[in-house]
Amino acid sequence: MIRLTLRSLCCRPFAVLAALALVLTSIPTPLLAAGSGRDLNVVRDAEIEQLIGLYSRPIFQAAGIDPRRVSIVLVNDPGLNAFVDGRRLFMNTGTILAAEHPNQVIGVIAHEAAHLAGGHLHRLRDQARGAQTLAVITSLLGAGVAAAGMAAGSSNLPGVGAATAAGGVEASRRTLLSYARTEEMTADRSALDYLRKTGQSPRGMLTIFESMARGSALAGVRRDPYVMSHPLPQDRLQALRTLAMQSPYFDKKDDPTLQERHDLARAKIAAYTSRSAGRVTSRLQSSLARDYAAAMTELLHGSPQRALKKADSLLRARPNYPYFHELRGDALIRLNRASDAANAYGRARQLDGGNSAVLASLQAQALVATGQPDQARQAVQALESALRSDPETPMGWRFLAQAYGMTGDVAAAELSSANELFYSGKIKEAKIFAARSQTRAPRGSPIWLRAQDIIDYKPIITKKR
Repeated sequence: MIRLTLRSLCCRPFAVLAALALVLTSIPTPLLAAGSGRDLNVVRDAEIEQLIGLYSRPIFQAAGIDPRRVSIVLVNDPGLNAFVDGRRLFMNTGTILAAEHPNQVIGVIAHEAAHLAGGHLHRLRDQARGAQTLAVITSLLGAGVAAAGMAAGSSNLPGVGAATAAGGVEASRRTLLSYARTEEMTADRSALDYLRKTGQSPRGMLTIFESMARGSALAGVRRDPYVMSHPLPQDRLQALRTLAMQSPYFDKKDDPTLQERHDLARAKIAAYTSRSAGRVTSRLQSSLARDYAAAMTELLHGSPQRALKKADSLLRARPNYPYFHELRGDALIRLNRASDAANAYGRARQLDGGNSAVLASLQAQALVATGQPDQARQAVQALESALRSDPETPMGWRFLAQAYGMTGDVAAAELSSANELFYSGKIKEAKIFAARSQTRAPRGSPIWLRAQDIIDYKPIITKKR
């Protein structure tokens, strides 16, 4: 089941991105598009995260990046966009929904992997510092001219000073934008290289960028090319098209099994987040995916009992597909059959094989709902393991707190609540729960030390310039 959570940019994982975005608020590059200082509406879903990870791994390896060091973050946004922050790949659900083929999403990932491999984010930050220095020097020069004019009684020199200061800011902005355009072209070329190394077609990357260009053209806004963070769409597309068509894999088709999984993911996103779900699902190539969308629509807006029957029908077609078991668990939990739901989620976790914190959270929710202490201990065991590898799962910490509470371990329950708040970006509230857990844990114990880490944490605060 898709879970939506608000994740604050002031929290530790997003500090670098937020700091850079506040400096470069006028640059709408994919690297910075979501770093406006607002919360991100993050989607947690095991099926979609696993699929994007499957797309990403060979690309990251071709780029010389360890896939284990990059997290996939899904953003609940209908726009076509993706961006990186140094150790995370953010992708809008709208990008997956708009991409009819896996290769299109893979092309976007290849472009963003090039930004990561090239260290573009760090170099852009360095350029920003240099541009700021230029702007400050020019502003001081302008102030000096204005002051001299006032001292000399001239009515013209103060205006000249203001123009000089404004010109310095504009020059620094254009310097940054020119640098960003160069980085985008470099990322395009590197992405084509990664696709060639992995034996994949660049056609998807080309078509998805063509869609972005059409969207820009339909906006009807004429812009000065020097104040665009990307090259002019036609210039960039022509260069990309020429290089892409030289690939020996240009006409290679996506694997049918992968195409079906892609359709299943799009069906889920459409059912949970799209107002035009019917239009999207009617165009899916896979009839199984259309049945999947119908089952989820029934779950969300109809009868859980009928959704359960549809889930069972899907499992007869694909008995080992983990996320049909997840759907079955979703229907059972709504029917107040907690023990059966826990078994369904457990089977999904077993087949998924990735120790997903999302699936562990769903299983724990069902186990806790049984009200039995032995089931709560099983929930603790499942979540402790999954959250070690993926701690940034607030709902996991919430159910872990409930499970610890049922077993009578109040100190661990308070710490789990502190972690839930911390990873939700609610730092002040997290510190309160951390302090409460310390009063119940021996000084120097693992619980006490983790609580102290939260208490000592100081968010990075940046000021707009």
